[in-house]
Amino acid sequence: MQASAKTELPPPPGVIGALVTGLDAISARLWVILPPLVLDLFLWVGPHLSIRRLTVGLFDQMLLMNEARGYSLQEIAGLQEVLANFNVRFNVFALLRTFPIGISSLLSGRGPLLSPLGTQNVIEVTSGLSLLSWFVALTFLGWALGGLYFRWVAEAAGSHAATLAVGRAVTQTLFFSILLSIFGLIISVPFFLLVVVLQLINPALPQILFLIIALMAVWIVVPIFFAPHGIFVRRQNALASMLASLRMARFTLPLSSTFVLAVLVLSQGLNFLWRVPAEDSWLLLVGLTGHAFITTVLLAASFIYYRDMNIWLQAATDHLKPGATAPQM
Repeated sequence: MQASAKTELPPPPGVIGALVTGLDAISARLWVILPPLVLDLFLWVGPHLSIRRLTVGLFDQMLLMNEARGYSLQEIAGLQEVLANFNVRFNVFALLRTFPIGISSLLSGRGPLLSPLGTQNVIEVTSGLSLLSWFVALTFLGWALGGLYFRWVAEAAGSHAATLAVGRAVTQTLFFSILLSIFGLIISVPFFLLVVVLQLINPALPQILFLIIALMAVWIVVPIFFAPHGIFVRRQNALASMLASLRMARFTLPLSSTFVLAVLVLSQGLNFLWRVPAEDSWLLLVGLTGHAFITTVLLAASFIYYRDMNIWLQAATDHLKPGATAPQM
């Protein structure tokens, strides 16, 4: 006989299930954590590409400008300490850590100066043209390596990435990253001008604007977080992957935002633990390994969640079509 009722739609994939499946997948393939571990080891014991010579004069001018504006000596001293610390610690090689497609790194924002092997070999960038060349080269290299890393993790997570050619993974990653950078530039320039105008009208207005943006962040973060996943899970091109992420966020925002929040809390919360050892202690190697493992697990879980959620969305769409009935008995 044929039932007239529609088939019962299964519940959407859960956050915990995706995290557990990602943990199992990476635990069975521990070599997948090598890219973030190798990158952090390079930033830790490798050469330090410094911009100190280029920025000393610029920072001095900034301090003089703030002094002329009537800032207190205490405020100027605090700013001087921040600028001096940045000037010494910033490593241009940290640009290898790209977003949103890139190899995760614990030390890209820390800029260690010491290691158990002693002080790093410092290479000075001597001109603005040289800095621009390094910036472009390292950014594109970071995107390419990030695409390979994402493909590797997606394959380990059991998605369709095994059939995604290496060349296509790299080219679509570069196209996606360039496209997202252009979108970001188009949005950021008017936003910066708006902040300047609001600052001239009333210094409190930019804070209100930032508060509004913070409240809207949940509608922005989820589409960006899953924007590249279609390239590696569904073998889409970069633009189609972005549109698919917007569609997924539109229909699954509450649950998907919970997943993204869980990933951010776990990764950033555990980073405090991984950074506890001193930079000249071999114990930091434990932190680098833990960071590489956890971030790779979370990335694998995101591919699993994205795949299962899109399967569920397709099932939900078919379920809602007129005439959908239960299977014959």
